Amino acid sequence: MFYLGGVTGFAILALWIFCVVDVITTPELSCRNLPKMGWVLLVLLFPLVGSIAWLVAGRPQQAGRTYSAYERPSPRFPEYDRPGRFAAGDSASDEEFLRRCRERAEEQRRKGRESG
Repeated sequence: MFYLGGVTGFAILALWIFCVVDVITTPELSCRNLPKMGWVLLVLLFPLVGSIAWLVAGRPQQAGRTYSAYERPSPRFPEYDRPGRFAAGDSASDEEFLRRCRERAEEQRRKGRESG
């Protein structure tokens, strides 16, 4: 017979506490297969089975995360990664932005030569 005391009981308690906190702190839209409230109830009412189910079927998958226009996957220059700063998603957008910057700079130089 399998005895659920001592180290095994402590491991199940630690798993249950981890899963309860993880479910509560996970954003509503990131939960898979059930609404967030369903996962909270499942983990609270059935500690071992609910915790394992959350880890296998409910926890968000991080591999396919998409980034918004204001986020970068890994900041190469953290001083430029501040809230509200636009980050191009593709190289075509970067090239278009740099082309417009060069055109503005040339126009300003031309106006400076004409007025000076």
